[in-house]
Amino acid sequence: MSSQPNHVPQHKKNVRVAVINTLLSIQQGQSLSSLLDPLLNGINGDDKGFAHALLLTTLRHWHATARLLDSLADNPIDEIEVRTTIQLGITQLLYLNVADHAAIHETVEAVKHIDFARASGLVNAILRKVAKNTHKFRKKANKNHSLPNWLAQQLKADWREQYDELTQSLRQSAPMFLRVNALQTDSQSYLEQLAEEEISAELVSLETAIKLDGIENSIEIKQHAIALVDSVPVSRLPEFEEGIASVQDAHAQLAAPIIDALLQQAASANPKQNIRLLDACAAPGGKLAHWLELLGVQESEQTGLFHVKQSDNQEASLSKVDLLAIDNEPNRITRIFENLERLQLPAPVVNSKLHLEIECVDATKWQAIAVKEAGDESTGFDAILLDAPCTATGVIRRHPDITLLRTEEDVQYTAQLQQQILDNLWPQLKVGGHLLYVTCSILKQENVEQMQAFLERHKDAVALPFDDRQTNWGIEQVIGRQCLPLNEQDQAGGDGFYYAIIKKQG
Repeated sequence: MSSQPNHVPQHKKNVRVAVINTLLSIQQGQSLSSLLDPLLNGINGDDKGFAHALLLTTLRHWHATARLLDSLADNPIDEIEVRTTIQLGITQLLYLNVADHAAIHETVEAVKHIDFARASGLVNAILRKVAKNTHKFRKKANKNHSLPNWLAQQLKADWREQYDELTQSLRQSAPMFLRVNALQTDSQSYLEQLAEEEISAELVSLETAIKLDGIENSIEIKQHAIALVDSVPVSRLPEFEEGIASVQDAHAQLAAPIIDALLQQAASANPKQNIRLLDACAAPGGKLAHWLELLGVQESEQTGLFHVKQSDNQEASLSKVDLLAIDNEPNRITRIFENLERLQLPAPVVNSKLHLEIECVDATKWQAIAVKEAGDESTGFDAILLDAPCTATGVIRRHPDITLLRTEEDVQYTAQLQQQILDNLWPQLKVGGHLLYVTCSILKQENVEQMQAFLERHKDAVALPFDDRQTNWGIEQVIGRQCLPLNEQDQAGGDGFYYAIIKKQG
């Protein structure tokens, strides 16, 4: 007597259909970030975790399972709906703890629900072939990268030594890092709060030194990030809604301390003046919020920009700060305000000394009114933080849809966009001022090659080197440093970021 099939409940079928439809939307150009919440909001609470894992795991291994599918099919499969369904089934069999019979049966049922019942026999046959030897097919799928070929080729050209490890790392989930709001607590205290909630975490220390005017003249910077052993929903983080901490990649946490150190140098050199900072492409505001937190701590401790150290026979001078943050999308500007509100920023202690403006403008064309009216650079900015638009290839682990959405042409487009922004902002920087150029890309065309071309165009620009002996993150480049998303023991394990500091000479 044959046993009855062990069916997954009806709502599980709906989960698979919903994930398939989401994958189809991504292939039509929509982003994961715009689709994830609507997907999860339409699924029963108990199944949200399964849907989330199924979607992200399918995306992380998308190109590998696509190549595997092509090798398994007797004839080319061109219908995107059928290919997507089969890849979803392969992902369940190779990468998720779903019983073979359930993965096969429910995936076949799902293809019927999206009106492709005529393909159910094909879906069933290919998935059964995979299920007969999952070890073999998993090994085959894992052998190479899971990237579009154009991107894999570019990474091999840019990072030949790190290529194998890098391409495998991009198939993994990213670690979760926290930045503690120093106005409310310190990292060690928050680690204790996390421990009380049974959330395992550890402290990660990022250190660097920037050479200013010679080997002896440098500034040292330290930043402490908290790395969670396992990612958790922000709802589990103690006092998250009260602004005690933010989710921010470890390598992203370097930007604010660097810009803060550069501004303190400017304040020390000319303590009577107002300090002017431009945060270009500022949304969603993580780096801006981090700097405002540092500013608030400095004021409460009477250090830094608001309390410039003078010689013994001089009184300390309090600097005022004009801060302008810009971005070109209204909805992203809204995100900045939401993040600052949660973190209770700017802090009350700095309100009287900080003038903060947030504007929605196009950084390729916009010019500060004060600079335009003055007609010279004396009213320009002391520092510009440019978190430049890029292909975001450094954050593929967090946004695996990037490998489906980006094209080779996008790299050229973003590089041109970066150049336009750089050339528009550079005249608005004071002589002696600094531009901190940051991307979350791992492609050299958007990073070190962009900076090399910039220095060729602007003879009044000079790159400040990081001291490799005192820097424990990233890889030294001809200009700047490149972080790669690798989980090496001597690295933080953060995302792919590039940093370069450019000084304007007289």
